[in-house]
Order: sequence, then structure tokens, then C-alpha cells
Amino acid sequence: MIKLILSDLDETLLNDDGSVNAKNIVAVQKFVQDGGYFVPNTGRSYKSVFGTLRDLGLNQQEKQYVVSYNGGAIVEINANGAENIVVQHGMDLELAKSIFSLGQIQSDIDTHIYTLDTLFIHNISKNDERYMKERNVPYTEMTDANLDFLTYEKPIMKVIFEHTNPMVLQKIADTVNAQLADYVLTTFSSNRYVEFNPKGSDKGSAGLELAKMLGISRDEVAALGDNLNDAAQIKAAGVGVAVANAKPEIKELADVVLSKTNNEGAVAEFIDGHIGK
Repeated sequence: MIKLILSDLDETLLNDDGSVNAKNIVAVQKFVQDGGYFVPNTGRSYKSVFGTLRDLGLNQQEKQYVVSYNGGAIVEINANGAENIVVQHGMDLELAKSIFSLGQIQSDIDTHIYTLDTLFIHNISKNDERYMKERNVPYTEMTDANLDFLTYEKPIMKVIFEHTNPMVLQKIADTVNAQLADYVLTTFSSNRYVEFNPKGSDKGSAGLELAKMLGISRDEVAALGDNLNDAAQIKAAGVGVAVANAKPEIKELADVVLSKTNNEGAVAEFIDGHIGK
């Protein structure tokens, strides 16, 4: 019996416009009312998930969890609004500086640096600006490329680069890994980002870390996703699930491939049609 669902957000739980399908809301609420844990497992900051938790009706749970930054942090959120960082896997400033510098392969590179509580964006593109707005993601623009100010910020979780050309993203990945492959984990997401976490930090290991904290076995964990940064959690979970719009590589890894896309209530399809069967 599935007791914990780890769900990616963009292109999995959320519609393309960032909203939550009504079918998903009903199904998630029923799953939680029956005693299950529904936990967003996202590359984003946990603070950007608050609106989604509210839409799902999970913001009033006594204890709600979010896995964020591709496994960089597990956060407990209480009904009174209190936030407790249960686990964090950050990177040091010098590694972040190296990733940032290596990724600047051309003038139109948009770079995100996530600390534990803030998203900083350098050279934000119009496309990315629109994407952030649709999802109500708060961020602070960086006026220059000097990262020394991060010395005084919360721990750094990850560095990512945005571009709409997949060849540019791959070139960034190749450039960074040519020098830092022993220190970083590289993933791709949302057909627009290449992401770098410190080695050993991923959605799968963090998801199972949370399951252990909750007294839930691997066989009782399901993980849903669509893109390459979801591979680790789909492989780690007892039941790995790919939505219909998932990349072919993710469908190959999954135990269950759904017939519905993120825009058609794929999460509801899994909860209603597969749990307990």
C-alpha cells in the first residue's frame, strides 16, 4: 500500500500555466485524508510551493513536508506557518563560483543561484521572467556577476542555467563537467534548465530519507515525474511513475506509465487508478 507520494511539480502535478488541475486537488485531498503523505519533490525553493500547497488544501496539515532544490533540503511546514529545515545538503561558495563562471559560455545565459531561502537570478531572460511570474516564484535580480555577497547569505543549494536551446544547455553541462564532474550532479528540467547540485544530493535519496523519518518503507513510496531530474526519485521509489508527457528516458525507467498528461490530471489518474490495486 502506498503511504508516501513524492511528486514533481512543473509538467507533472501542475498544468502548463502553473495551476493545479481540479481532479488532482480532489484526489490528493482524499489520499491525505486516508492517512497518506503527499509531498512535492521539486527543484524549486520550498517557498515557491506555498501557493500550490494552499491550492491542494495541504497548508492546514499539522505537518506538511516539501523536498526542494532537487533533494537539497527537506522542509517541514506546520499549520501555523512555522518552517523547519529538517535536512539540508548545500554546496560551498567556491564550488558555486566555479559553476557560475564556467556556465557563462555566451552573453544570453540566464543563471539562477538558490540559497536556502532566496533565489538570485543573473541576466534573467524574458522567457524565464514570464515563467517565474506564471508560477508566482519570488526572486532577487543580481546586478553583476560578483558572487562575494553570498558569503553573508544562507547556504547555497544549487546553481542552474536557463536557455531555450537544448544544444546550449548541453554545452554548458559539458563545460562544467569537464572540470567539476567529481563534485556536481547534473540534471535537466522543464526543457529550459540545466541544473547543478553538489554530488550526492538528488530527489531520490532525499525522498527515501524523508520516508525513513516517517517510518515508511521503500515499497510504500511512489514517485511521479516527467523529466530527467526526476530519474533519481523514479528509480529510488518502490513504484516509479511517469506521466504521459514524460520524456522517453523517464518512461523507460518507470514501473507505471500514465495515459494522462500533466494538463489532464495525471496525478489523479495514479491515485484513483493504481493505489491499493
